[in-house]
Amino acid sequence: MAPLQRDMLPQDLAPELATAAINGVLTVQARQTVEETMWLLQMANQFDWIRGVIGWAEIAGANFCEELEILTSNKHLKGLRHVVQAEQDPKFLLRDAFSSGIRALQSTSLVYDLLIVEHQLPNAIEFVRQHPNQLFVLDHIAKPKIAAGLLEPWRTNLRILAKEQNVYCKLSGMVTEAAWDCWTIGDLRPYADVVLEAFGPSRLMIGSDWPVCTVGTSYRRWFSTLESLLQSLSQTERERVFGGTAIEAYRLS
Repeated sequence: MAPLQRDMLPQDLAPELATAAINGVLTVQARQTVEETMWLLQMANQFDWIRGVIGWAEIAGANFCEELEILTSNKHLKGLRHVVQAEQDPKFLLRDAFSSGIRALQSTSLVYDLLIVEHQLPNAIEFVRQHPNQLFVLDHIAKPKIAAGLLEPWRTNLRILAKEQNVYCKLSGMVTEAAWDCWTIGDLRPYADVVLEAFGPSRLMIGSDWPVCTVGTSYRRWFSTLESLLQSLSQTERERVFGGTAIEAYRLS
């Protein structure tokens, strides 16, 4: 984890974007504090290539509506995320207080990003079915066990989740679930193929997972890998996955 043991700022990302010919990004919360989200929104105000922010607020908290009102006063807020993958309660998503917060979120145009690991997929399926009017984006393809080469039960559950039309998927975070020092495109391809078949280009978008991805790859190598994994797409489909889906889902200008 040594590459992550320092501050990572927009100035560090800008050269990486140039090498990969990327002209706009969404930035996503890491710490579960409103203060970090406010800082990310300030960065979006300062750097025009930060097109939006997926922030954090205490969705299950008593003050959620007040926090939401403050955060949505900034046009760059496009969604919220909670680090559900770190929660010990397997039914965290199904708690009444969390569901109440999601219902409040539906009064906005904000997306909810699902950050889970593969064993949390069954409860995530039940969760999204409880909120058919909320748009969800599944982050990091639900973190399958790529290093172990295991497809099941991730594949079956992912296909079930993908049947819910209010769920999109972000093709990201794969390298961190593979063997950091020796992964190959061949290790990733079976998982990418499942996701592409399940969601289709219309509900699939790319993501970098920068700077976390740097434990196992460079920004440019990851985007070269995406090009290879998605080489079967038509030009129209490619434009969708490499930008159009995110623009639609997050209502980017």
